[in-house]
Amino acid sequence: MSSSERQKLVAPVPQGRVLLHCCCAPCAGDVIETLLWSEVDHEVLFYNPNIHPHGEYLRRKDELQRFAARNGIGVVDADYDSAAWFRAVRGFETEPERGARCTVCFDVRLERTAAHAEQHGFAMIATSLGISRLKNIRQVDACGHRAAARHAGLIYWGHNWRKSGGADRAAELARQEQFYRQDYCGCVYSRSKLKLIS
Repeated sequence: MSSSERQKLVAPVPQGRVLLHCCCAPCAGDVIETLLWSEVDHEVLFYNPNIHPHGEYLRRKDELQRFAARNGIGVVDADYDSAAWFRAVRGFETEPERGARCTVCFDVRLERTAAHAEQHGFAMIATSLGISRLKNIRQVDACGHRAAARHAGLIYWGHNWRKSGGADRAAELARQEQFYRQDYCGCVYSRSKLKLIS
């Protein structure tokens, strides 16, 4: 999509800052580009303790930091904290993709995002998770709204980043930027299921 065709977004709090939770550069690329084009003040938070193994986590984080730095966007590098994530999803190991384990996982990540946003004066949180067609956008948004509701004055911006060619543009940008593109969501359980299928 050319710049002339792209529509500028208006945030729910027009003068407020957005803390954007990002899962990886391929999903975040178009979201960051759209926010920049729309002149929405934002920073990125990388908190994804679901990603395994640790080398995979570092690879995804490095790609995101590289892209954000080139675009002048600050990145909050939250703790890896995989032990807390494993505790949170205990009992949900065999759940299917888009099932209860994913809800718990999104809750954990977006709650950390919301807590940081409240502590640092952001008006809104958003996430790149929903741009992937592999994710249930209603599930992601429900978790985002739940996280924001626990923090006074915070709003979850549930914009559908897939709309207006966002998912296609994300894939195009990933090729253009030569992002590392993973073949699983990040968690060890989704990776195990992928191996069983292949």
